[in-house]
Amino acid sequence: MKFIALKTNDGQNTGKIAFYCKLLHVSRQGLYKYLKAQTRPWKYQDLADAMLEILAEDECNDTYGRIRIYQALRLKQPQGVQIPSERTVYRIMEELGISHTPRRKPNGITRADKETRKSDDLLRRNFDADKPLTKCVTDITEVKGKDGKLYVSAVFDCYDSCVLGLAMDTNMRALMLYHFS
Repeated sequence: MKFIALKTNDGQNTGKIAFYCKLLHVSRQGLYKYLKAQTRPWKYQDLADAMLEILAEDECNDTYGRIRIYQALRLKQPQGVQIPSERTVYRIMEELGISHTPRRKPNGITRADKETRKSDDLLRRNFDADKPLTKCVTDITEVKGKDGKLYVSAVFDCYDSCVLGLAMDTNMRALMLYHFS
């Protein structure tokens, strides 16, 4: 359709329309429908303008994905703009070229090992303790820095949530030795 519209000067050169429609197996009715739709404004133009306005408010908003844009639209309630579903917001973002793709992949530090035996849940999600040092828990956190990754691990007392021990290293294996030796 676009080719015929270009060659016939948007339908102004009527002598060529029949030739091109026959050549490309397109109906004349379909061509005229296409030409009429070209002049019609986009039905989501107001919503697209509201989205671009939200993104322009702050330079940090360029990381807004479809969920955050949808929530911002619902929060602001722009005048005269009917907010469609989240999926429609996503399609409009794709059309405008403002859809956000995450910059990083979430790489967890836990690796599944099929050979290991799962330990029992001794605390049974009950993290309250009546006396100090009766229940202690630990966790390992990965922190990314310029020089590489840093693994930080702390041992907490469930009685008053105080830190009993803290270990940091560039690999996780060293932290496991600190806690269990």
